Amino acid sequence: MVRCFWITIVCAIALFTPGKSATAAQDWGKRGMVVSADALASDAGLTLLKKGGNAVDAAVATTFAISVTEPQSAGLGGGGFLLLRLGQTGEMKALDFRERAPLAATRMMYLDAQGKVRPKASTDGYLAVATPGTVAGLQEVHRRYGKLPWKAVVAPSIQLAEEGFLVNPGLVNAIARQQTLQNNPAARQIFTRNGKPLSIGDRLVQRDLAQTLRAIAQDSQSFYTGKVGQAISQDLQANGGLITLQDLKQYRPIWREPVCGLFRVFRVCSMPPPSSGGVHLLQMLNMVGNADLKVQGWHHPDTLHLLVEIMRIAYRDRAEYLGDPDFVKIPVAALISPAYAQQRRQEIDLQKARPSNQVRLLDPRALEQINRIKESNDTSHLSVVDAAGNAVSLTFTVNLGFGAGVVASGTGIVLNNEMDDFATAPGVPNAFGLVGQDANAIAPGKTPLSSMTPTIVTEKDQLRLVVGAPGGSTIITTVLQIVLNVLVYEMDVEKAVAAPRLHHQWLPDAVIVETIGFDTLTLAELRRRGHTLQERAGWGNAMAIFRANDGMLKGAADPRGEGAASGF
Repeated sequence: MVRCFWITIVCAIALFTPGKSATAAQDWGKRGMVVSADALASDAGLTLLKKGGNAVDAAVATTFAISVTEPQSAGLGGGGFLLLRLGQTGEMKALDFRERAPLAATRMMYLDAQGKVRPKASTDGYLAVATPGTVAGLQEVHRRYGKLPWKAVVAPSIQLAEEGFLVNPGLVNAIARQQTLQNNPAARQIFTRNGKPLSIGDRLVQRDLAQTLRAIAQDSQSFYTGKVGQAISQDLQANGGLITLQDLKQYRPIWREPVCGLFRVFRVCSMPPPSSGGVHLLQMLNMVGNADLKVQGWHHPDTLHLLVEIMRIAYRDRAEYLGDPDFVKIPVAALISPAYAQQRRQEIDLQKARPSNQVRLLDPRALEQINRIKESNDTSHLSVVDAAGNAVSLTFTVNLGFGAGVVASGTGIVLNNEMDDFATAPGVPNAFGLVGQDANAIAPGKTPLSSMTPTIVTEKDQLRLVVGAPGGSTIITTVLQIVLNVLVYEMDVEKAVAAPRLHHQWLPDAVIVETIGFDTLTLAELRRRGHTLQERAGWGNAMAIFRANDGMLKGAADPRGEGAASGF
């Protein structure tokens, strides 16, 4: 899901200098705002806005730039989702450019002869790669809604790849963690120096990727039908992967109907299936309902207990019902209805944790009855707003750090390991600990279930909040808590994004809390109520933009990461 492009390559390159901030970045503005996981990428998007581009142009430019500067998280070899608000009409559009299972994929492809899951088969190496969608998604949204020429929006990323940039601690640590990069000659050549991982301050130059981006700037279909696509498919076929040129040629992004719902006076819109993000964000907001969280005080034990129990129910439903809507029937209307939320809310004991194995599914007949009720829906995220009120919330990924740990030879493209997001076997957790059932089983051409939650909030038809986050299974709960922080607790958007978080996903039955994020007495009270707590360092790298009543835009890049807000 992406945005659109640029003036001429020459003009855009002249305004963009890799290796340093291209503009004096500020986190506020009235004419435009770009917030992403990397300062250089945010500046690339801002440059397009200043040249007369719209939010789509800036988002596409930022996405291509992130593909260069944050290869461990997202890129051309992955896919994602985009939510777009059109400023003139207020319409919401959702684009699915998620990766898809190869045509040769089979339900049992990661199981051994005894039916057991083969360790790392769905995460490491060429067999883990699904058909990428990033380039197709960016081209599609730009074709429909972009303002500047395509070549112009790709130009900053070309220069970043060719001239390089100084690597930051996040990238250095990611390279050191991903040992599989050492096993792939193309990856080893890019991300190491004589076999040693890059160090802070080294300049990362990616000439093959620059050539790939040039080919895409000339013809976006080069990735799917031209020399780039041929190089990708040949490398995969030579190394035990399943993707062929036919897979690439058949790939098409899909426009879907956003899921939207009311939360108090706000209209919240997010991504529909095959993302689970929007459905369960709305489901959880509905279960919060009109509970007076503010009077209890921020992070009161009663509030935290309620949120955990709400998360537990939503993720139980996720495991059962969610999948690719082109392959399975999903009761979306029921799951996001206030009537369903009211029924599930009644199951919660406000003083005692309920073991996850006791969280039941609602009787199918009751679910069908609710369905008839008419009611008034490692990764990278970026948020963009322009002066006309156009807004883009875009989340894209290669799944785990550096995806499958392989680079397509001669292209510079890090390939995803998105096949792990399928349920490789019913009830078997994936790399994020998420459990799935038949709805998310592997099938040729099928899209794996995702947690990505690009979200846009309006109030009385006025843009209010654009937000999203990376973080695998924690994405939905991260977005939930930021939305509550802004809309209920009325926090400044920077504080809302920085605030400590917790997370529960049904299985495993534990509450993850940020280390040093919660006071000792609060944690003790949660334990007394029966919660098992696991403390972890901060997670997620959320990016948000808040629009005030006077039109002023305030951007917030998560302090847990190395991103930046660039506005003017």
